[in-house]
Amino acid sequence: MKVIETDLPGVLILEPKVFGDARGFFLESWHHERYAEVGITAEFVQDNLSFSRAGVLRGLHFQNPNAQGKLVQVVQGEVYDVAVDIRTGSPHFGKWVGVTLSSDNKRQLFVPPDFAHGFCVTSDTALFSYRCTDYYNPRAEIAIQWNDPELGIEWPVNQPELSEKDRLAPNLSQLAEDNKLPSYG
Repeated sequence: MKVIETDLPGVLILEPKVFGDARGFFLESWHHERYAEVGITAEFVQDNLSFSRAGVLRGLHFQNPNAQGKLVQVVQGEVYDVAVDIRTGSPHFGKWVGVTLSSDNKRQLFVPPDFAHGFCVTSDTALFSYRCTDYYNPRAEIAIQWNDPELGIEWPVNQPELSEKDRLAPNLSQLAEDNKLPSYG
């Protein structure tokens, strides 16, 4: 497996070994020992699938408390995936990384707990898989405005299709003022 470090410590792009021939391909999407060797020692407790059409943007989401680390990948289609450091006091606070994940490139992204996460579908449809380190808790889920000007995320769409929750989400500064963000360290 190839590991690509990003500008945000702990956020990793993973390229699993793919074994293919005329019949198709095989890859390991999770192997506890191999992933631990590259620093992902998390215990995953929940797997999720999300299916969306072109232009749908889901995020930016996080849970506080019950922070979820996520190992994400695209099973079918393509998305632009984003992780944001939202830990108050972090030297990388408000910084983000984005990566294209697709069924063609078979890349994965590891998003540590206490980071916000979101993605936008750039193909006709996408089947998105994510493995989480804590259970989903709707009372702890918080959304950040997808186009927060302070973050300056360069999404591949200008007018995404959003849920009501994401459309009405506050910006990062408001969440910091309201003490809703996790702390660094």
